[in-house]
Amino acid sequence: MSQAQTAPDAATSGSHRGAPGLDASAPGRPYGATTPASDPSASRPYGAAVPGRDVPPAGRHSGAVQPGFEMPGFDIPGTPGRPQFIPIIDLDTGGVIAVEVIASTIGGPVAGVSGTVNGVMAAAQEEALLPLLLPIPVSAVLGGSAGLAPLHEALRATNRRPREVILVIEGDVSPGDRRYLLAGIEGLRAVGYLIAFGGLGSSHVPLELVADASPYVILISQDVVERGPRDPRRSGLAESLVTLAKGIGAHVLAPGVRDETQLGAVRGWGIRLAQGPLLAPADWRPSLGHSHVHVPLPLAETTPANAMLGPRVQEFLLPAVTLPIEASAEDVMSALSSEPSITSIILVDEYQRPQGSIDRSRFLLFMAGAYGHALHARKPAHRLADTAKVVPKTTPAIAAMQVAGRDNARVYDDLVVVDEVGRCMGIVRVGDLIRHVADMQGSH
Repeated sequence: MSQAQTAPDAATSGSHRGAPGLDASAPGRPYGATTPASDPSASRPYGAAVPGRDVPPAGRHSGAVQPGFEMPGFDIPGTPGRPQFIPIIDLDTGGVIAVEVIASTIGGPVAGVSGTVNGVMAAAQEEALLPLLLPIPVSAVLGGSAGLAPLHEALRATNRRPREVILVIEGDVSPGDRRYLLAGIEGLRAVGYLIAFGGLGSSHVPLELVADASPYVILISQDVVERGPRDPRRSGLAESLVTLAKGIGAHVLAPGVRDETQLGAVRGWGIRLAQGPLLAPADWRPSLGHSHVHVPLPLAETTPANAMLGPRVQEFLLPAVTLPIEASAEDVMSALSSEPSITSIILVDEYQRPQGSIDRSRFLLFMAGAYGHALHARKPAHRLADTAKVVPKTTPAIAAMQVAGRDNARVYDDLVVVDEVGRCMGIVRVGDLIRHVADMQGSH
C-alpha cells in the first residue's frame, strides 16, 4: 500500500484502483481507485472537497466528527482499549502514506463492522488526514449492505469519503462463501472503497479468489515476514505472492517488520510498502505530525532482465488530490493549505476523468501576486489549471518519463495515471521515476 493508491498504486496500488494512494495519502494519502459515475465526490485522498456537500463549515476541518453523532461502543483514546495507529511506510522514500487503525469495542470482542467503525471514529478524533487501512471481518462483508450501514454513516459523520479508506478483509473463506464474498466486495467497490486482503500466506483464502477480487492491496502474513529471512520455503511463498500481486495490479504490504534482517528480506522480495516496530514506535500517532521515518537499510531494488523499460507506473502510484472541475480557486487554496505534502490538485469531471492539473508551486505563486487572491479566489480554478499529463496505468517508467519531458516548462509536474476508461487512479511523481530508472541503469 503516499500522499494516492493512493498507503506505497496503495494506493499502493487493479482496473479499479486509485491511493495510495499508499494515498501515499492522505490528506497525505498512499494509492487511488476508480469511482462509479454515480458518485462524483468519491475521490479526495488528501482532503479535497466537493462544494455544497463535503466542504466543512467554518471552524470544522475535514475529518472532524459532526456534533451530535455518537457511535455506540466506540473506544475513547486513552482508555485501556485505546486504538492503535500503525503508519504504512513507503520504503523508497520513508514517507508515511497511510495509517492502519486497529480499534476494539469496549467490553468484549469486535462483532461485525463495529471494529471498523471504531477505527473511523478514532481516526477522526486523532485528526488523521492520511488514507486509512481498516480491518473488516469476512463475516461483515458476507452480511450484506444492511450490516455495513454504520460504516457508511461513520464516514459521512467524519467527512471522509470511501475512496480514502482501504478495507482489509480478514478471516478464512469457506468454499461456499466465495460467490457471496465477491458480490459483497463488488458492492463495497461500487460505493468507492478500496479493497485489500490480509494474512495471505497463512490464512485460508484461495489465491484464485484473490485474483478474481483484484484487490488494491494484499497484506502478506506476519508469520511469513518473521520466518522468511531464515526459511527458504517462506521466502519462496512471499516471492510468489509478490508475483501474483504484480499480475493482478495490486500493491503488497509487509506488516510487522521488527529488524533489519526482515526489512532486507522484504526489499529483496520486491515489496515497497511495510509497517512495524523497526520503522515507527508503538506510540506513533497521526497527531504527532511525523510524515517521514528513517528507513535503516539502503534501497536495493532488483530489476528483471526482461524489463529494460522499467516497471509500470502503477507501481509508483500515489493518491491524487482531486476536486470537481467546478471548484473555485479558494477551494484549491484550502486543499493545499490542509497538507503541505500535496504537490498537485487534479480537476476531474463527474466521471472522475482528469480535466486539468494545478501545480502547487505555480498556483501559490500566482495567488500571492498583486491582487491574485482578490481577483481569482472565487472564480473557477480551471482558469489557472494546466493540461493534465495523462498516462495509462500500464505505461512503463521510461515511457512515462518521456511524457513528462515533452513540455520543458513542466518537466517535474505530477503525471496523472488513468484506468482503461480514463478515470483518475492517482498520480506519479517524476522524481520517483528518475530515482528508480537511475538505480535500474546502475545495476546494469
